[in-house]
Amino acid sequence: MIDHTRDLASVRDATERLLSAVAKLDNASVAEPSRLPGWTRGHILAHLARNADALVNVWESRPMYVSGEARDTDIERDAPRPLDVQLADVRDTAARFLDTADAPADWSRTVELRNGVTDSASRVPFRRWAEIELHHVDLGIGYELEDMPEEFTEREIDFLADRFAGNASVPPTRLTDGTRAWHTGRRAEQPEVTVTGTAADLVGWLAGRREGAALAVTGGALPGLPPL
Repeated sequence: MIDHTRDLASVRDATERLLSAVAKLDNASVAEPSRLPGWTRGHILAHLARNADALVNVWESRPMYVSGEARDTDIERDAPRPLDVQLADVRDTAARFLDTADAPADWSRTVELRNGVTDSASRVPFRRWAEIELHHVDLGIGYELEDMPEEFTEREIDFLADRFAGNASVPPTRLTDGTRAWHTGRRAEQPEVTVTGTAADLVGWLAGRREGAALAVTGGALPGLPPL
């Protein structure tokens, strides 16, 4: 069962970890390339701040973003800012998100996210947690997939396996870390591809952060996954 209160506490913790790590950088390193193609570390920090603003919009029943173009323009505008401005923006917008989430609300209601995606309001804190954890890794400053909390990694595998479940372009696939198992891909009565690896490697592959070279595959080739 989703526990939004617990997830909001995890968002707070993850945000503090990220801010503490980023505070050790300087202006030059913020302008350096991140692990995301075409984005500097400044792009990632700008995205995290604007994402917090966007989720406040979701809480308050406004469109998450005015448009995809406006979202991209805002990130490009804010990416070149110096470290102190980036830190203040991420900190302030994160606090605004958490303050808004602390207000009395119907957590069972359905909210609309980007591109017409809908979800339960109770799942929004986990979505924010995922943004922080994965983009902390994307910064390339020493925080790796293996450093993410075990609870988060397992739940993110659940989330992404469910996202690709029923997708006609993904063969029926069983994922396992040796103790736990997940299923994803299209539903069909045919042998499954089994993908085995550590939880970190599995979530890295599902989230598009690793190519899957460390994964063992039986029953076929490693499936290609649609972009997130």
